[in-house]
Amino acid sequence: MSDTQLDADVTVNAVGSSCPGPMMDLIGKAKDVEPGTVIRLQSSNENTEPDVSEWAEKSGNELVEVVEREEHWDLYVRIND
Repeated sequence: MSDTQLDADVTVNAVGSSCPGPMMDLIGKAKDVEPGTVIRLQSSNENTEPDVSEWAEKSGNELVEVVEREEHWDLYVRIND
């Protein structure tokens, strides 16, 4: 995907973490924020995107965009509940 115009309210840096680290960091942060918050999860683990996508669908949140950077991905998740 291309560069995003989306602004994140919170950034969770999980670059260098192995599974399930990035997901656990995201879930932990999601519990602490208000509905409507956009979290940018930064991860260098290639399995993070499918895990986040599945979690978002099951939890009622929304994976808004995934941006591939040189050494990591930025996954933008809107917390809906």
